[in-house]
Amino acid sequence: MAQFRVKVNGTVHTIEADPEMPLLYALRDDLGLSNPHFGCGLNQCGACTVHLNGVATRSCVTPMSRVGNADVTTLQGLGTPERPHPLQTAYVEEQVPQCGYCLNGWIMTAAAFLKTKKRPTEAEIRQALTGVKCRCGTHTAIVRAVKSAAEKMA
Repeated sequence: MAQFRVKVNGTVHTIEADPEMPLLYALRDDLGLSNPHFGCGLNQCGACTVHLNGVATRSCVTPMSRVGNADVTTLQGLGTPERPHPLQTAYVEEQVPQCGYCLNGWIMTAAAFLKTKKRPTEAEIRQALTGVKCRCGTHTAIVRAVKSAAEKMA
């Protein structure tokens, strides 16, 4: 076991954990966060996506030993109910959510992408979101929402 000082959504936490324990477990079990979600545990679906120093990262396969002093941002840290992130607003406006389980991965992946690409084409959005899965089939609405948010953020 080791102690890790992790800054999550702007707050520093001390977590005692096995260095190989996935960050996902620390966020959900130790800190009690409801997002990210456990999906596949194999870096294939994206439900566990967080930002490590602004980079979209799959927390299910990221060991605590790799987190170091990184700033971790989860969906709860991206925006608040009072001041939602433009992607969160666009998802509501475009009526994207169905079951909602995958939204964490889509939004966190898109948010990191939109930091580096201000006016993406639809093809660029689709490419950036490759690897994030939705079993409800809301992919078209998701792309529309990301495009809408990008236009508002530009």
